[in-house]
Order: sequence, then structure tokens, then C-alpha cells
Amino acid sequence: KDPGSTWNRNVKPTAGGVDRFVTKKDISDDIDSSASAVEKQQEASGPYHSVLVEERVWTTNWLNQLLADDAHLNLRANPIDSQDPQALYKRCQDGILLCKLINIAVPKTIDERAINLNFSKQDIFRQSENLELAINSARGIGCKVVNIHPENISKGVPHLVMGLLWQIIRIQLTSVINLKQVPGLVLLLRDGETPEDLLKLSPEELLLRWFNYQLQRSQYKGKPVTNFSGDIKDSEAYTYLLNVIAPSNTKPPLTLKPLNETDLRRRAELMLQESDKIKARAHIAPDDVVKGNPRLNFAFVANLFNTYPALDLPTEKVPEPGIVIEETREEKTYRNFINSLGIEPHVNYLYSDLCDGLIILQLYDIIRPKTVDWSKIYKTFHGMKERFQKLNNCNYAVDYAKEPLNFKITGIGGADILEGNKTLTLGLVWQIMRAYTLSILQKLAKSTKPIADKDIINWANEKLKSANKKTVLTNFHDQGLSDSMLICDLIDAIKPGSIQYHLLKTSGTPEVKMDNALYAISMARKIGAPIYALPDDIVETKQKMLLTVFACLMASDMLAPKN
Repeated sequence: KDPGSTWNRNVKPTAGGVDRFVTKKDISDDIDSSASAVEKQQEASGPYHSVLVEERVWTTNWLNQLLADDAHLNLRANPIDSQDPQALYKRCQDGILLCKLINIAVPKTIDERAINLNFSKQDIFRQSENLELAINSARGIGCKVVNIHPENISKGVPHLVMGLLWQIIRIQLTSVINLKQVPGLVLLLRDGETPEDLLKLSPEELLLRWFNYQLQRSQYKGKPVTNFSGDIKDSEAYTYLLNVIAPSNTKPPLTLKPLNETDLRRRAELMLQESDKIKARAHIAPDDVVKGNPRLNFAFVANLFNTYPALDLPTEKVPEPGIVIEETREEKTYRNFINSLGIEPHVNYLYSDLCDGLIILQLYDIIRPKTVDWSKIYKTFHGMKERFQKLNNCNYAVDYAKEPLNFKITGIGGADILEGNKTLTLGLVWQIMRAYTLSILQKLAKSTKPIADKDIINWANEKLKSANKKTVLTNFHDQGLSDSMLICDLIDAIKPGSIQYHLLKTSGTPEVKMDNALYAISMARKIGAPIYALPDDIVETKQKMLLTVFACLMASDMLAPKN
């Protein structure tokens, strides 16, 4: 299932419910010809994609607000028309909006010097470069992009564009829902839990905990909220939530008057008028509440949390600076790598989400398709047998790592994965990431033997020499790599003229090295390399991540059209 899609199989839409809907007899009039062509090609296969009107409208309005001050997009003076079914997709076609949105979601993901900003709409080459940069950068922050390509976005394929936009917006909405940004989240801990247990929760689970914590502080007498759909349709929980999180000095003050209204749509409108008093409506419409649209209600609650978390800690409960639990850079990189491949379920915390072995085995199946014997694997777990069943999976994962993958896993047992041993789990995941990257190279090279580190080094030096570059790669832990000059030379050798050398600095300060590294990663992604490494990895010459950088560049070169 592609991200952001709703599957339909010969079902008539409700009036006004979807922008596009395809049956074998009918194709909606409000899709452009290119999107129609894509969907027409799917007619024989059965399932079709559609995008809800209200989700497109909300996304349009949210982007107009979020990116209003960006000088290049000029959305304040020329906003995207939410009433035009095609306007949003057309604005995404040149890739600039997507790149800007990614930088809002995760700052400093893309060096803006790498974005083509001023070019004709007819310049398909520069447009495609931007889209390549956006898609590979989205992959780097953990978005599932396995079925999304530049041509899909340039043609405005609705469910793929919306799927990508929603993934990035979800990251933006949840970027501060963590203990570092909001130490008061410890108030949501249950008996016997530690702050680290909060890392195991998805943003949805955390927001639901927060929602119910705030309801307990109010006069709310209803049942706990367990979802962003059916449980909030009557607006009762929302009305109490708004009242309890609103600042005490709000003028005019919030009230519970919406609850006096029996018509649910009218009540929803009155509740949203209350949210307007604290400027937190977030473009939600009454119908979005009454229909229980889970995506839009999640966005509404996330925005409420971001604006008014209302989780003030007593002084004695404020954590010491050194003990704040947060995800490490290495953990985040590996998590983003796994999630970008579309593995299910979504990984929130490596150690708890990998402990049953299923995600690890799915990764093996990607590296070596159809070689995992799933008949020996438990996919569901039952009561008292749960630990035994999970351990069985983890033992199989360790055995498979030894043979056929030939991983170096001395000292790693299935129990280590099951119990979330951090050092050993990270060691295994790194080898999976390395094997995945090298497997792609092996397939592209049509080689019968595995690609070795020396093969990548030899390729890089031959490429540099053929382009008359003076830099030479000796190994992946050479401190000389920290200024990114060699990496930029290699990118320019793969795609001549791509690097603007006047933008690179040579002073050697940490700040300059970080600027160069961000530019190098952005340019690598722009020429098609799916880089997961961060600028810090280059500046600190992290051998493991630098190996993946060069391997991805080698793959990009193999895929590049030859003269």
C-alpha cells in the first residue's frame, strides 16, 4: 500500500468525499491528464487510489500558513488555492516547496544552496534535480519513498504527492514531542515506567496520553479517548481539553457552552470557535471532527500540544540536564533507514520495536528476497508463550545473520535482541544497513561476488582520476575527509559541473566543515544518492557512515546515464 492512499475497489464515492475516484467506468473530471493516465493504466489491476477533498484542502491551508514567510515561495502574496483540485500538485512540481517543507520539519536537512530556485517551468532537468533532492532528503528523515519518483510528482500523481506531503508534515507536527523539548512529558508516565519508556511510544500514543492526562485535570466525565476518530466526534472531549490547556489570561475566556448544543456539526463549529480564541484552530473544519477523520484530528491535537502543552513541572521534578532521555544520532539514523524502506510496523524506538525479530527478518528479506523461511517464524504472539515465540524469531535472526549473510556477530545471541541490548542491537543493525547498501551495488554491478570496501575505494579513485581531480581516497577513516572536499570532487566527477566550488570554504573551522558537509550531502542527494549520513558523520569522520556515503555515490554513478 502506497503512503497516503485510500484503496477503493469499484465503490461509488460519497458526495464531495474525494477529489479523484476511479472505477472501470468513471474517472473524475478534476484530475489532470497525466494523473488520469497513471490511474487509467491501473484499471486492469483492480485497486485504485483516491485522496479525500478535506485532506487536500487542509494540507493546502496548512502549507500556506507554515511557509507563508518563505521569500521564494511567496505564499503570503500568492497562496495555493485550496478550492482548485490541481493547485497543490502543481505547486509541488518544481520541488522547491517540498525542499522548503523538509527543512521546516527537520531543520538543516537540505542546504538551500543546492536547490535550483530560479528557472523556467519548462526546464524539466532542473525540476527533476530538485525533486530528486527532495525525495532523497525525505528518505533521509525517515519517510517511506519506495514507490515515489520524480516523475510521479512532476506529473502530479495525487495520492503519491499527498502521501509524501503528509509524511513530512507528520514529522513537522511531532518534532518537539520529546523529553528534551518538553521535560513535562514525564508527568505522563504510568506506575513502574521510566522516562525511557516514553521513547517506545508512537507520537499518536503520546498525544493520546497527553489528551487523557489533561481531561483528568478537567471536569470531563466521559470515557478515555483512545483514538482520533470515533472518540472525538461529539466534540465533548475537545471542549474540555481546550478549557484546561488555555492560558488563564485568555480574553475572552473559553467556556463549555458548545456542550449545550445537541446538533453535532453545530457543536463542532462552536468548539472550534473556542479554539479560535487561543489561535489553535489549525484549519480544521466541523465536518472533519464529526466524520472523525483520524489524520486531521491527529494534526489538530498535535498542534494543540505544540502550542499549549500545559505540562509545567514542579521545580523538584525537573530532570537534571545530564539525564534527559533522548534518541542518539546513531539510533535516529538507523531508525530513519528502516522506516524509509516501508517496513511495518513503523519503528519508533529501535530496541523495543526490533525485539520480536520481525522487523529484522523483513530487512533480511529485502537484502535477499525470498530466502527467509517464514514458516519458522511467529508473526503473532500468545500469552505465556510470547517470550518463547519472540526468542525463537530472534534466534532465527541471529542464525541467518551468520549464514547466509556472514555478519560478524560474535557474542550476539537471540536473547540480546529480545532484551534490547543497545550495543549489540546497534551492531547488528549497522551490519544490516551495510549489507543492504552493498547488495544494491552488487545488483547494479551484476556481480556474482559481494562488493568489498576496496572495490568502492578503487572505483572512487578511478572516477576522480578520470575527471582530473587531485584528491585521492585512501580509506574511510581518513581525517582529510572531514572538510568534504573529496566528496564534492567525486560528486562533480559523477555529474560534471554540479558542484559550485566557490561555495566551499577551506578555513578548516568546525563551522566551515559543517557547512561544507551539509552542501556535500545535499548535492549527493540531488544527483540521486540515497544518503542517510548526517553532516556530523562526515566532520567527525565516522568510518561506518562514510562507507555508506561512498557506496551510495557509487550506486548513483552506476545508474547515471552514460554519454
